[in-house]
Order: sequence, then structure tokens, then C-alpha cells
Amino acid sequence: MRIVCDFDGTITLSDTTDAVLEALADPAWEAVEADWRAGRISAARCMRRQIALLRADDAAVDAVLDAQVLDPGFAAFVAWCEARDLPVSVVSDGVDHFIRRILARHGLERLPVVSNVLAGRAPQRRLRQPWRREGCAAGSGVCKCAAAATDDRPLVFVGDGRSDFCLSGRADILFAKGELAVYAAGRDRPFHPFETFHDVTATLEALLAAGPARAAAL
Repeated sequence: MRIVCDFDGTITLSDTTDAVLEALADPAWEAVEADWRAGRISAARCMRRQIALLRADDAAVDAVLDAQVLDPGFAAFVAWCEARDLPVSVVSDGVDHFIRRILARHGLERLPVVSNVLAGRAPQRRLRQPWRREGCAAGSGVCKCAAAATDDRPLVFVGDGRSDFCLSGRADILFAKGELAVYAAGRDRPFHPFETFHDVTATLEALLAAGPARAAAL
């Protein structure tokens, strides 16, 4: 069994990319966001265009990142998983530097991360998307289904948003909140609701106590 977690809004309490853009990007980023939400551009193109509008230097970006708040149960959840040899990884349609900076501040830099890649330096930043796949159902810079397909062990997925919709259907055990919970419920897809990773830990502990076969069926 392996654990895959979304990052923004799941491991963190807010969307870190939006926090950086709100604080430091050209205000035109909001019009790009509106184009994506209206379906005029893909999520992948949206992210590339928004990051290109980020002019601030590294110190300013890191100051915003250092103010972001981690889910209060996440560090303990990782420790719980590691004590049971359950691998935890992050698969996100966010930005690698943003994710790694926040994880490192909490002593979690050891976690594997799949995400978009921040390249260049201010004022000419750009976003590389090595995990973008043609035909990705989410149209994201990171095709989460492709990223998760590299391992065939039973999948526990924890997420909250639109970029998680496709992968949620491939999870053996799904934890969902926010837009993802609404999406799963609307399709009669079994999931475990959660507010923090304390809830995820408690539920997984109960499922594993019932036995691996029983856990995979719930």
C-alpha cells in the first residue's frame, strides 16, 4: 500500500500558488484564472501564463511561502506512515520550489514530490511541465494519473480539488474534502471525508486494524 497526497489545500491549508500570485504577481493573473475557470484555456496553460507574470525575486517569494500553514496533522501522519513502512509521496499540480520550501521548513524534505518545475529567475520566470501528458482528462501541467501509474501497489489518495478528479477514480481508498468530495459524492464514488490529517490517520488506522483485504475494500 502507498499513500499519495495532493499538496495545495490538502497538505497546506490554502493554495500556495495563489498566495504567491496574490502577493507578488501582475494583477493580470486573475484574468488568466478566470479564463481557466470558464474553460477557455487548460489548467496547464493557465499555470504557465500565471508564473510568467511573477516578477518578484527569490527572497520575496520565499517570504510568502514561509507564511503558509501546514495541515496540523500532516507531520504526525507522515511519522505514523513511516513507522508502518507505508510510503508517502506528494503529487501536485503546484510548483516544485513552493512545495519543497514549505516541506523543508517542517523537516519533511525527504518526501518524494512530483509537480511542475519553476525555471528561470526574476523577472523572467517560466514553468516547465515534465509531467504534462496529451489527452490528460484534467488538462493539468501534472497528469496525476500518469504520475501514480509508476507504482502498482494499492493506492490511498488524499486530495481536495479539481486536479484530483481523475486520479480519485483510481484510488483503492480515497480521502476527499472540498471540490473533490463534492465530485466524488456526485458520482456515488466511495470516499472518506476529512478535515485534517488527524482524521486520515484515525481512519486508516481503523481500516488497517480490520486487515489489509478489508482496508482495500473500503
